Amino acid sequence: MTLHRVARFTDVPENQGLEVQIEQRKILLLKVGDQLRAYQGECPHAGAPLAEGALCNGRLTCPWHKAQFRIEDGGLCEPPALDSLKRYPIEVRDGEVWVDDQALRDAHTPPADDARTFVIVGAGAAGTAAASALRELGFGGRVLLIDREAGAGYDRTVLSKFVIAGETPPEEIPALRDDDFYREQRIERINAEVTSLDCANRTLQLSDGQSLQYDAALLATGGAPKQLELPGADLPQVFVLRSRAHAQQILESARPGQHAVIIGDSFIAMESASALRQFGLEVTVLARQPVPFAKQFGETVGKAILALHQANGVVYRAEGEATQIEGTHKVEAVRLDNGQRLPADLVLVGIGVSPATAPFADLPQEKDHSLRVDGGMRVTDGLWAAGDIATFPLNGQPCRIEHWRLAQQQARIAAANMLGGDEHYLDVPYFWTWHFGKNYDYLGHAQSWDEVEFKGDPFKPPFIGLFGKNGLVIAAVACDEERNMAMLAERMKQPLPVDNAWRLIRDAP
Repeated sequence: MTLHRVARFTDVPENQGLEVQIEQRKILLLKVGDQLRAYQGECPHAGAPLAEGALCNGRLTCPWHKAQFRIEDGGLCEPPALDSLKRYPIEVRDGEVWVDDQALRDAHTPPADDARTFVIVGAGAAGTAAASALRELGFGGRVLLIDREAGAGYDRTVLSKFVIAGETPPEEIPALRDDDFYREQRIERINAEVTSLDCANRTLQLSDGQSLQYDAALLATGGAPKQLELPGADLPQVFVLRSRAHAQQILESARPGQHAVIIGDSFIAMESASALRQFGLEVTVLARQPVPFAKQFGETVGKAILALHQANGVVYRAEGEATQIEGTHKVEAVRLDNGQRLPADLVLVGIGVSPATAPFADLPQEKDHSLRVDGGMRVTDGLWAAGDIATFPLNGQPCRIEHWRLAQQQARIAAANMLGGDEHYLDVPYFWTWHFGKNYDYLGHAQSWDEVEFKGDPFKPPFIGLFGKNGLVIAAVACDEERNMAMLAERMKQPLPVDNAWRLIRDAP
């Protein structure tokens, strides 16, 4: 045990953390009542500086992606982090703070003292979060993690942001969990596809011929990209982007100076436009709406993001619909319904995803083929669903939201309830999107609003905007306002008057 003097007690603010350093290790000091705690200084998810996060209601919220931790013990409350914070021994002597350079030992793997078998179908954001949560919550039984994609369990959010921009090589996409974790936690990974599900007998059939029986199962198969149904859509340079393999194919085809036509104005489509433009391609977006993201962010922010794209050379076309992709053995052009012909070397399709529920045809499905779950993510006895395939109750209304963090939150709720809990989603949906070096945060799920107000200019960040309905904040959007959005991520869990929200933002450290 080696203690290092890092600060004076009076150096640590009352309402935010203080980052100190022991050699190359960053440590976060927090006041908890009249005591101090010392935690790792960077978020275990993506390395965000936690001293720039927000302290609210006994929680520390990460400034980047809004993971949350208990300030009392560093315990994980909300993803996208999958681990609690490392905690360091700390002493205060004569007003000076001393911290050990070795973290306290983490909890051990639960003993294998449970005869039950839990199956998770899908090893993406939701599936991996559920497997982690089961062990975190003390489940000692068998955990099977099934996925049709070999080597699954990586951060898909970087595909459209950084991988096809040439910034992150496909082989360096961060894994959600490393191989050591699966081995140490006795989580068995199976590379296969589920072909059918028998709820009554709690049995899954796999494409490799296996039949698996389970005591509880979670379906977390995510979404499948919608395909174009046009002549020429089967040419080899027509891509979707959902996996590492898709990104690799795009990078193998794309060359700086080529012409890329992106069909769709979804978040994947517009992030890909930014990425391919940064990779050096000439990019044209064939959009369905005159302003991207107006439905989610409102006209003002949508126009600001559009202006950012146009300033960086993206051509955004909201008139003319693709009717044909021309070419004999490779893509040559995209033909529009108004007769125009757009030269193209590759086409990327970003028109949304459909719930990947084909193997579960015997289950009742919504019109969009999603699975209806209750507030605890339960489909039926012994069966839960989370993520893109789940239609769940949000504020009393059935809703399906394709957010990475939400999928992980739902999976953690399902894991707790698979173990006999009674947890429900009571959080605030959150996602982030990246365009030409600017990260836009969004909290809430507003389908309509009667007021919107901004601090700062969306065309010249930083800015933050609040959407109100009947005097309450129902959503917030921001760029370069990480701490305020981290604070709102916690405060918006309870009804928050718009005036109070602006007061909190004004008084924030």
